[in-house]
Amino acid sequence: MTLLKVTGLNKRFGGVVAAKDVAFALEAGDMLAIIGPNGAGKSTTFNMVGGQLRPDSGQVLLAGQPISGLAPREVWRRGIGRTFQIAQTFVSMSVAENVQMALISWHDQIMSVGARAETRYRPEALDLLDLVGMRADADRPVRELAYGDVKRVELAIALASAPKLLLMDEPTAGMAPKERAQLMDITATIARQRKIGVLFTEHDMDAVFAHADRILVLVRGEIIADGKPDEVRSNARVKQVYLGDMGVAAAMRARRGRV
Repeated sequence: MTLLKVTGLNKRFGGVVAAKDVAFALEAGDMLAIIGPNGAGKSTTFNMVGGQLRPDSGQVLLAGQPISGLAPREVWRRGIGRTFQIAQTFVSMSVAENVQMALISWHDQIMSVGARAETRYRPEALDLLDLVGMRADADRPVRELAYGDVKRVELAIALASAPKLLLMDEPTAGMAPKERAQLMDITATIARQRKIGVLFTEHDMDAVFAHADRILVLVRGEIIADGKPDEVRSNARVKQVYLGDMGVAAAMRARRGRV
């Protein structure tokens, strides 16, 4: 099932073309990585899908419904969750309270929180924390957690709205190699079990080639490759302008890890 369909997205900032005729599709349950050198248009494309930027032209369809140009909150209501390069959490609250606040917001109860907010949606929050391996830390303040665990909490927060599509901006940034692999393994498992499409940007080629079902390569706002990891790894132009020997080595490590 085609969950996300992007056609002809264009975006300029003055004389700079940040996205030119960008088009791709994402199936439910699949993970699509957007990669490319700095200034390639990854963030621009990502933010046009998420509602942070309005495209100059083109269309974004989520489950067949147009969402181009909608505000981020409305996009969220339509079924898009998001994590950020720098994790967005309430560090003074407990792990469970962070997820409960997301659930309270999703159910439009922010204005009626009152003094008993700590009891609202706690079972649901614990279930989400169980999904990401953080239930045992439910009552710990987020400020006490290692950064890799904070990123897991942020993933649980993003799942609180039961999204159809999950946008992950540099999900492994700032994490140790073992933490990166664990977070991406968890994300891939949840995506397939719940049929959530995952669109992510990432500079860690190990994470990309080990977990993406498809890879989209952008250079100067244009798509130069779109295919399965093996196809992208062997693409001569991709190797020339972006991956080079280091990227090919990462692809080979990822491939060996799957066997």
